[in-house]
Amino acid sequence: MRAAALLVAVLLAGPAVADEESFRWGADAQGGAPYVFQDPMDPNHLIGFEVDLADLLAKKLGQKAHPVHGPWDKLLELLARGDFDVALNGIEVAVEKKRVVALSRPYFAAALVLTVRKADAAAPRALEALEGRKVGTLPGSMAERIATRAGAEVHTYEGGQDEIYDDLKLGRTDAVLLDEPVARYYGDIEDALETVRGDFGVVQYAVAVRLDDAARLAEVNAALDALEKEGALRPLYEKWGLWSPETAALLGEKDPAPRAPAIEYERWRAAVGKLPPFTERLTRRYPGLLPLFLKGAGLTLLVSLCAMALAVVLGVGLAMGRRYGPRALSFLCVAYIEFFRGTPLLIQLTMIYFGLPELGLKLDPFLAGVVALGLNYAAAEAENYRAGLESVPRGQVEAAQVLGLSTLQTLRHVVGPQAVRISIPPMTNDFIALLKDSSLVSVVTLTELTKTYTNLANSTRDHLGLGLLVASCYLLLGLPFARLARAAERYFGKHLTRPEAQA
Repeated sequence: MRAAALLVAVLLAGPAVADEESFRWGADAQGGAPYVFQDPMDPNHLIGFEVDLADLLAKKLGQKAHPVHGPWDKLLELLARGDFDVALNGIEVAVEKKRVVALSRPYFAAALVLTVRKADAAAPRALEALEGRKVGTLPGSMAERIATRAGAEVHTYEGGQDEIYDDLKLGRTDAVLLDEPVARYYGDIEDALETVRGDFGVVQYAVAVRLDDAARLAEVNAALDALEKEGALRPLYEKWGLWSPETAALLGEKDPAPRAPAIEYERWRAAVGKLPPFTERLTRRYPGLLPLFLKGAGLTLLVSLCAMALAVVLGVGLAMGRRYGPRALSFLCVAYIEFFRGTPLLIQLTMIYFGLPELGLKLDPFLAGVVALGLNYAAAEAENYRAGLESVPRGQVEAAQVLGLSTLQTLRHVVGPQAVRISIPPMTNDFIALLKDSSLVSVVTLTELTKTYTNLANSTRDHLGLGLLVASCYLLLGLPFARLARAAERYFGKHLTRPEAQA
């Protein structure tokens, strides 16, 4: 398994473990602009003001920046687990975060702003007006806590910032409360929306470091101090259109007005302002995205095949133990099946990846994903095989015993072939379902097919077209196995075909 994990890391995602000279920083490209996102003009590259900041910090430390993907609301857990050296992705300075990680000195500050529909005369425009209103924001953010305290009906989104403003445009929410950089990139560019500035609060971002890594924290703080003294931070924020009075005050700058054009912001607006016609995207944009989708599809397929192999082996053992084992073994098999069939796969994956290290067992992301999917689907496979075994008439088993066949020979020559034929259709359905459920491995830092889609959709704002493309990829992955299963079903069922039909 570890060899497979290393293989997929090298071939599909780059080095699984960075060398000592790498500055490994955790971020979530799904969140979108202007933080960390895939370039809409060239999605094979990661850009954003925090990408640039990570490069500056790494250079100061004499290292090379190496981004590591992780869900935004789990970055601190992944950091504590040791998946990367620091978390650098809009990590807000807050008391509750300081309990689990060490935070550097702030490197950026922004006001919280409210975005509403222009045509909505009853839209809330002050903090006290949020009570009882539907407000969209990000989970685990300061904006969520403020909206909750104001009595709002808070709706949080994990799919990306673009979706928050889409729901506002469609009237599903009454307002969006988020940091000003997000509002500028996703709210201000929409003609139907307007941004309301007021006393909603100020948020500061810091680099998160593990609590026991005092040396790393000191290095990061020293690097940030050096970048500020050199004047390297202001040009960075100005080119992304993020220079604000709050950031100026944080850095001790007297001039709150930007002195340079926001070239990266304007470039982003030009890239995503209006989607090209679908035919143009199909012939020009999508072919350039195929390498990314192929990489994601390769990882999805590899995880699924390895997990299904584990599920089949365990499933056979569970079915045999339940059917032919002693009472105690049969009880344990039933307990296993009911536990893994009756609890959510996401919880099982989280327990394996984040919980097992508490017991001294730390699995790499690929292996954790395979184990979680394999253990879960083994329960379903066991029930498939048990149904196949019980479908064979008891008279055939008794006849085999009369002929002197041992139990093993009866299973191999009489029961097994018939059970396999019965089990193949549900087994195929399970594999196709596993292909889709493999999207959950993105929780453990793997960028498979679905995660590739969400990252690209949020950076290009093309949800429908890319959705059709990724759906086609899943269909193409599943169809060969469906055809293979039908061929196997015909092979194992050929003895049931009437002689005249064969003629």
